[in-house]
Amino acid sequence: MAGAVEPFDVVILGGGSAGCVLAARLSEDPGTRVLLVEAGQDLRAGAVPAAIASPYPGRAYFNGAWTWPALTVRMGTDASNEEARVARPYEQARILGGGSSINGIGANRGSPFDYDEWAAEGAAGWSWSDVLPYFRKLERDLDFAEDAQLHGRDGPLPVRRIPRPEHTAFARAAEEEFGRRGYPSRADQNGAWEDGVFPITVNLDEEGKRASVATAYLTPDVRRRANLAIWTEAVAERVIIRGGRAVGARVRRPDGMVVEVGASLIVVSAGALHSPALLLRSGVGPAQALADLGIEVAARRDGVGRNLLEHPSIGVSAFLAPAGRLPPGDRYHIQAILRWTSPYDWAAPGDMHMAINTRSGWHAVGHRIGTLFTWVNKSYSRGVVELASPDPTAPPLVDFRLLSDERDLVRLADSFRFAAAVLTAPRLADLVVQAFPSTYSARVKRLLRPTALNGLLMAIAGPIMDAHAGLRARMLDAAQEGTAALDALCRDEDALRAHLKRHVGGVWHPCGTCRLGAEDDPGAVCDSGGRVIGVDGLMVCDASVMPTIPCANLNVPTLMIAEKTADAIKARQRA
Repeated sequence: MAGAVEPFDVVILGGGSAGCVLAARLSEDPGTRVLLVEAGQDLRAGAVPAAIASPYPGRAYFNGAWTWPALTVRMGTDASNEEARVARPYEQARILGGGSSINGIGANRGSPFDYDEWAAEGAAGWSWSDVLPYFRKLERDLDFAEDAQLHGRDGPLPVRRIPRPEHTAFARAAEEEFGRRGYPSRADQNGAWEDGVFPITVNLDEEGKRASVATAYLTPDVRRRANLAIWTEAVAERVIIRGGRAVGARVRRPDGMVVEVGASLIVVSAGALHSPALLLRSGVGPAQALADLGIEVAARRDGVGRNLLEHPSIGVSAFLAPAGRLPPGDRYHIQAILRWTSPYDWAAPGDMHMAINTRSGWHAVGHRIGTLFTWVNKSYSRGVVELASPDPTAPPLVDFRLLSDERDLVRLADSFRFAAAVLTAPRLADLVVQAFPSTYSARVKRLLRPTALNGLLMAIAGPIMDAHAGLRARMLDAAQEGTAALDALCRDEDALRAHLKRHVGGVWHPCGTCRLGAEDDPGAVCDSGGRVIGVDGLMVCDASVMPTIPCANLNVPTLMIAEKTADAIKARQRA
């Protein structure tokens, strides 16, 4: 029998980026009692681990203490390629602040086209003109605050660019090569939406440290509010729905005790993989799938777990000469990005993105490797999230089905050849010792774990790779696990397509699985206000509500969604 606790006005299930924003904003009203529930550990100002505070995110992301254990996903689509169908580990944040506490620190917004597309898809009130005020509200732009039309100066999240004088010789040479190919240098990635090369925009504060949403929004002053409770290391098992209304949530506390928490409003903010799983466990989803698992149907919404989107990605890497490498120390590793528009009449503006990575791992070998890392910025392949079991401890089944849409495959192939041409261009010859296809193979991921043994092994391997070309080539071949040579892939379209289907990755940008839409849209899960259709008192607020994927890293768009949703909730409470 679950225990009961005193009810709240609002219970937020999930303390990621969206959940922290909601908790901070809704608790501004001292008459609203708010509970924030997070499965992972706490993260407080003044007690942030060095790996999280660091401007280099490579140690944080692969630290298993801060991600969901046993979560695996399927990436590729080709049934004839068994390796593409093998489930891979997927690093989804499990810590207060969610992805903002461990992600790549990118702080870009996406295109006006993205949000006008949302409105056209049935999400009324989410056009570019509707969302821009919330992008301004959330940010404290440290570079362009004087442009008040586009940028904010007083928001909780610091936003800045990596200045070009700090860029490595490799990053500068790549930018020059992009310029030679017709892509001009620009100043502001969050400015006018146009093709070009931009210094990357990041959420690093004035001291050059990561600004997690957990500390930027849940400041010590916010945490002292008497009407705000934060439960960490507490797992939301399901929403309690009675008579078509959400009345509370079932939560397992750190000591194993399960409690039922009542509330007049439940907001699910567990992310694009876990929010649909939580709804499904609560009886909201496709009726047959729920019946097959023995879950009583509370509301039939066939779109729950469907419409799963990600940015399909691939990399081409280079072993760099010493002159091209990032200086020692903790420094941000992506210094500039290229945004460009594909030459297809169906392509959205700025539908492709390439990051100039001046470092490809936290250890000594990663320090020697640069990468042109590309993703399809506006992707169309759609996957699915399903339940393996009603057991809340069982991870969801996730199949991204990346590259299942031919439009994504053809553009990723184009970008691979483009990156290879840039890395092998004459103007980079003094900096690129050897170019090769990069993969996130199981072996590479094991070596990316921030362990003392990996650090020691790579500290030995790095100088050897500098000194001995033959040994370097063997080590790189071993890491690639049989991948064909770069020039062979560029010459053979079939081989390249097979390579992409096998090695395609995401960018840890899942979204779309509880999408906004019109109430009569059978694929929509939430109405335009984020309210779950068919269940009173239940909302979803995180990246899962995105109807289509923005041309952006998803953290800042998710903050925008939470800021806008919080305002709407407060307006309804006042009415």
